[in-house]
Amino acid sequence: MTDSSTRPVRTRFAPSPTGYLHLGGARTALFSWAFARHFGGTFVLRIEDTDLERSTPEAVQAILDGMQWLDLKADEGPFYQMQRMDRYRAVIADMLAQGTAYHCYSTPKEVEAMRERARAVGAKPRYDGTWRPEPGKTLPPIPAGVQPVVRFRSPQDGVTAWDDLVKGPISFDNGELDDLVIARPDGTPTYNFCVVVDDWDMRITHVIRGDDHVNNTPRQINILRALGGELPRYGHVPMILGPDGEKLSKRHGAVSVMEYDRMGYLPEAMVNYLARLGWSHGNDELFTREQFVEWFDPRNLSRSAAQWDPKKLNWVNAHAMRALDPADLAARVAPRIVRRGGDPASADLPAIMALLRDRGETLEDLAEGAMLFCGPYAPADDALRAEVLDDAARVLLEDFRQRAEALPAWTEAELDGLIKAILRDHGAKMPKLAIPLRVAVTGRKHTPSIGAVLALLGRETVLERLAASLARS
Repeated sequence: MTDSSTRPVRTRFAPSPTGYLHLGGARTALFSWAFARHFGGTFVLRIEDTDLERSTPEAVQAILDGMQWLDLKADEGPFYQMQRMDRYRAVIADMLAQGTAYHCYSTPKEVEAMRERARAVGAKPRYDGTWRPEPGKTLPPIPAGVQPVVRFRSPQDGVTAWDDLVKGPISFDNGELDDLVIARPDGTPTYNFCVVVDDWDMRITHVIRGDDHVNNTPRQINILRALGGELPRYGHVPMILGPDGEKLSKRHGAVSVMEYDRMGYLPEAMVNYLARLGWSHGNDELFTREQFVEWFDPRNLSRSAAQWDPKKLNWVNAHAMRALDPADLAARVAPRIVRRGGDPASADLPAIMALLRDRGETLEDLAEGAMLFCGPYAPADDALRAEVLDDAARVLLEDFRQRAEALPAWTEAELDGLIKAILRDHGAKMPKLAIPLRVAVTGRKHTPSIGAVLALLGRETVLERLAASLARS
């Protein structure tokens, strides 16, 4: 796809800081960021914080943290709407002077009565234009003590239409769009108005957002036309559904994207997975950030809702972990080991990651597995010892201990060779030695390959624990 306008591409992500950065918002940010990067354009971050009752500094920080974790760097911003109030008021004053906006003194109770009358006759509930100036129309007397709102003088004839980047042609009958309130009685501008002025001032060329905004778009187009601004192209992406086909909720995993960091998901895996929720490039499931930017084309955005699949996310994350260099993986897992009370510096963590990375789906899985090497040692309890360490096992363990002391090199290959030699000499099968070795040395019945585990624990630790285990009655 090529941009049909001659303007340099400028996209924006404009969240409201009334909560954390959720999955749907993160996906919208990702698509807007990728579009700008694909065309060598500019990605703008704008915080729409005019809802003073619900907007909080903590929510702003949560959004910024989520964007940073996903590495969706803005080229401009963050801009804050509350810092632009003088600009909005100046534009409203110009519109009032030009007649594209007007003061309305109808009270909320009166407006609701207008809507009820419309419903009663089967019409669309709307403001009836009582205070809308028209040629030859006499307006009611201005009531005393009523602070007016400011309404946009919306066109009443024709249609407002656009070719949506995702959904294709969309049109609205202007006769069904009432005169939108653009400033409250206290002079505070409303959401739909602020968005238009921001997009105009910031020269936004493409707006990619959720399809819950489709009904806002004709209103915003009409306001922007009244201001003489050039229209951006709009693209509305469908929502994300839960695995059961219902609206995504907390029980499905609709939590802050930073919660996925806590749970041990890689940001590159989350970017890969979110990209595939409603966008495709042939049958490619796994790709790098660079490939995603190169391939991104809004024509490949789906018109139908995407479905959240935790198992698919785990699969993508497992692949992403295996693609990392063990040293990089170790650096990401180390803080999680510390939080568990382990010491990541006490062992060869990159080598441990090379051993474990095929055995987990998240960084938390790897951290838990690494505690075998980095955490406090807990000998097997009496019940497990009684189950595994019988007399025959003790004979094999003692033979292993004696021969292991003389090994020329403490490597996985040498240890595997020693284990095979002992099994051959005693006519035993692998579980007869491998399981007792695990229990005696790690306190666990199940571990990764025993030779690799012993090599990573080190000669001194293995022989010390083995001797202590054999000495117990």
